[in-house]
Amino acid sequence: MSYKILTSDIIVDYLLKIESIKEYLEEGKIEVDEIGDGNLNFVYIVRNTTNQKSLIVKQAVPYLRIAGEGFPLSRKRMNYEIRALDFYEKLLPNFVPKIYYADEAMSLVVMENLSTHIIMRKGLISRTVYSNFSEHISTFLANSLFYSSSLYLDSTQKRKLIDRFNSNTELCKLTEDFVFTLPFMEDETNDINPDLLVEAQQLFKENEFKKNVLKLKYIFMTQTDALLHGDLHTGSIMINDDETYVIDPEFAFVGAFGFDIGALIANMINSYISHFYRSEDEVYQAWILETIREIYMQFEVKFLELWSQYPNSALLKEGFIAQKELDEFKAEFMKNIFRQSVGFAGCKMARRVFGIAGVEDIRGIEDKQKLKEAELMALRVGKDLILNYESMKNIDDLVGSILSHKR
Repeated sequence: MSYKILTSDIIVDYLLKIESIKEYLEEGKIEVDEIGDGNLNFVYIVRNTTNQKSLIVKQAVPYLRIAGEGFPLSRKRMNYEIRALDFYEKLLPNFVPKIYYADEAMSLVVMENLSTHIIMRKGLISRTVYSNFSEHISTFLANSLFYSSSLYLDSTQKRKLIDRFNSNTELCKLTEDFVFTLPFMEDETNDINPDLLVEAQQLFKENEFKKNVLKLKYIFMTQTDALLHGDLHTGSIMINDDETYVIDPEFAFVGAFGFDIGALIANMINSYISHFYRSEDEVYQAWILETIREIYMQFEVKFLELWSQYPNSALLKEGFIAQKELDEFKAEFMKNIFRQSVGFAGCKMARRVFGIAGVEDIRGIEDKQKLKEAELMALRVGKDLILNYESMKNIDDLVGSILSHKR
């Protein structure tokens, strides 16, 4: 059918015309609640109150939800979310919600309601320990990045993947603007704490810092290593004690290996920082730092193990190079992924301080003085990672950098 916005008063009629959805929900009283609190789309929970079966319905509208109708944005962004979810579901079905129905023409996807899970950011704010998270997310990262890269695909497959995702130009441009540019200069979209105006003005004049941001922005704009989620943070992960689900991949595109890793690490560091001012729980902070360490170490081990299983790809042909030199190449290759991850993490952290999209972990701190101190700490860590990412050798260097700014 032709596109129309599904408001809460018409969405049930629309869904019940889809046979598979009608069969799933069954007979009973159907209720609809809007639950979306994200920046881009409208999200509804549709529930049969008779049998308690429920679904999530997500639809893109032709503007940026956080900014309103005065900020037009193509609803085709939902196409890339649908395509990414399809890719992930085939490769990693235990890490994404089940898709019941998708319609690119309607910019709409109907998926499993993860009713026994919580947005990870909220769990971290509440100091919940997720003992399986590093194992789960490192598996997701290693598999999704490896199997969409030229280390596994042949050249034709890789170019088809790029063609399928890299017309997602509008959301890539949002990242270019709101992660790598506008938060580091005077711009009307910024949301600067009035108590940090002096620090903002200082940052806007730091040109050595900006040179490294430009290096990282160019990597983001030009590298086509693997299929990325594109916005992998603790707000796009649903979790409980036993399961981890990745959601909301509307920013998906084929980009640099380190971007998703860096985005996730940045959000974990922000959570660590927030607990100096929320809970002062040193045990929980230590768990966060150890989780950051485990995520990268396990990712690297799993990625290299996958690589060892496939000696032929677009990049390599078996017998081309001796094993010793191949191992050296792989070690340098992984070091480069790590360094870029650190740099991207720095950008993701620093942009949250003065940019339009802060994180609840820190901006939700109610005490004005504590909020100021938390934002300053996040800015110091972010700047350090950006300025020094090229010299970092391993995950211990990253953790050491974080600890050097300990309150």
